[in-house]
Amino acid sequence: MSAPEAASLLRMAGGATVFTGAGMSTESGLPDFRSAAGLWAGVDPIAVASRRTLERRPEVFYDFYRKRLHHLGGAAPNIGHHALVAMERAGWVKAVVTQNVDGLHQAAGSRRVIELHGNLRESVCIGCGDLGHAAQLRAAIEAGGLPRCLSCGGLLKPNVVLFDELLPEAPWQAAVRSARASRLMLVVGSSLQVTPAAYLPLETLEAGGRLIIVNREPTPYDDRAAITIRASAGSVLTEIAALLGQDAAAGAQK
Repeated sequence: MSAPEAASLLRMAGGATVFTGAGMSTESGLPDFRSAAGLWAGVDPIAVASRRTLERRPEVFYDFYRKRLHHLGGAAPNIGHHALVAMERAGWVKAVVTQNVDGLHQAAGSRRVIELHGNLRESVCIGCGDLGHAAQLRAAIEAGGLPRCLSCGGLLKPNVVLFDELLPEAPWQAAVRSARASRLMLVVGSSLQVTPAAYLPLETLEAGGRLIIVNREPTPYDDRAAITIRASAGSVLTEIAALLGQDAAAGAQK
């Protein structure tokens, strides 16, 4: 299957909810999770990125997130992010639902972004729940200390969903509503293995909608998708945008 067929399906559907995963951001220099060079290569994620580890072995937790925040510091939106912005401005993208926590969709200019797993732009106190900017957390862990809340002294964590935490209810319900209301879901760069986020394509399918999947590797939904494309997110989205009359470079203009 090809980008022209995907563009044709978008035209017929009148637009799509876009669902993105780590493969959306690899072209911005951020590692994915499950590849040979991914974040979980040789690492037990529960041992380094869980709430239990934060509370019982905070030095291990913060060492892992020091590396994540370092990667994020030099990342910028790629051409795929900008293509989605251009398509959103033209009405082809109704919402972007993302598993990513890097904030690159917003940095590119996407307006309606639903972050299922939180974001690395903020910190949250595990004691009192106060939100703050991630810069405080980053400065503390880079100095080798434990980041503490200025209000109650509790530990700060990145405002992301850890392995033993539930998804926040509000973004999850917003994502379900968008998936159910869409005649088409465009999945980009997600392995569709992490639940409950991976159930969202089912919401579209069960409501009578269709799927387009753009991912380098197979997913559990490939046999139910109308179109599957094995290629990089940036190249495919740029081509789809162009076929819909949108210049991805225009998405970079603020």
